[in-house]
Amino acid sequence: MEKVNVAVVGLGFGAEFIPIYQKHPDAECYAICQRNEAHLNEIGDQFGIERRFTHFEDLLSIDELDAIHVVSPIADHAWMSLASLKAGKHTACTVPMATTTEDCLALVEAREQSGKVYMMMETAVYTREFLYAKELVESGQLGKIQFLRGSHQQNMGLPGWPDYWYGFPPMHYATHAVSPLLWLAGARAESVVCHGSGRINEDYAKRYKAPYAIESALVKLADSDLACEVTRSLFDTIRQYRESFDVYGTKLSLEWEQTAGEGPVIYSGYEDAKRVEVPDYGHLLPKEIAPFTGHGVYDEEHEHTSFIQGSGHGGSHPHLTHEFVRAIVEGRESTVDAKTAANWTMTGICAHESAMKDGRRIQIPKTD
Repeated sequence: MEKVNVAVVGLGFGAEFIPIYQKHPDAECYAICQRNEAHLNEIGDQFGIERRFTHFEDLLSIDELDAIHVVSPIADHAWMSLASLKAGKHTACTVPMATTTEDCLALVEAREQSGKVYMMMETAVYTREFLYAKELVESGQLGKIQFLRGSHQQNMGLPGWPDYWYGFPPMHYATHAVSPLLWLAGARAESVVCHGSGRINEDYAKRYKAPYAIESALVKLADSDLACEVTRSLFDTIRQYRESFDVYGTKLSLEWEQTAGEGPVIYSGYEDAKRVEVPDYGHLLPKEIAPFTGHGVYDEEHEHTSFIQGSGHGGSHPHLTHEFVRAIVEGRESTVDAKTAANWTMTGICAHESAMKDGRRIQIPKTD
């Protein structure tokens, strides 16, 4: 087929994907969309993109447009993704898929009715660290998985964030901590028990009626003997930023670094532990976009290593882009398809519901 024409919607974090689409051998950044016209033109001029839109709805009727990549504020994720699928566009969306179980299930149905590719662009399952852990599991080096733990701790109390963030329920943005666990376990989350701990300030708490500083969940997996632990915080809890997972096996265990720059730890035997340097996985990508993993590309002519924009989130951006584009080209579902994305997202939504009901077990709706 000809190159996949993609429109990127939302040009904050979303702008990092533009040069990757431009360099991808099977894709083209056909258009960009941003409410702020001045910023739209700034980004358009920077990357040489002529087709620029300030209204999302204007994209839906463009026949030449194959796909829409939504990188907008959280409240826009569900309705934009639904509109895109219903307009017959392949759809990628940053996390979370939605903030209600109803919207998650509606997106599953819309994807099935449209027959188009949907992919939740979950960075956590394409980082170098995750790809390394996945390799340990799939090669058998780790043995049988016995337990998994994920955490995403962040302190967003300083000014400067978009207003909707302040007081946001921690588990409504839990997929970074949930997704590595469920992928490695190869299982669907079935139910969850969650407790809240501590309190955020009252001005924040009243916005979403979500008072807890930290929400901690135990997730039961379907058709599995495994359970997972997930911890999430956003406000009034001091810690260096940490977006992490640990996986414990019968032969090896892998734990995320405690502080940035230390490196993860591999445990083997009974007392042995060593820090490891996680390799880059650019070799899994087309050569045109491999440098976007952030490890740089050596320029032999000028004898230096150059780094290319778009290498954030552990080098995940080009992997995500490539998977979305190839799913379209190959006529298959993406690795993080609508059913998978819904389960990962609803795990957090149901965990927050459990916390607000004093730890009552909540069944996660099925997507089959």
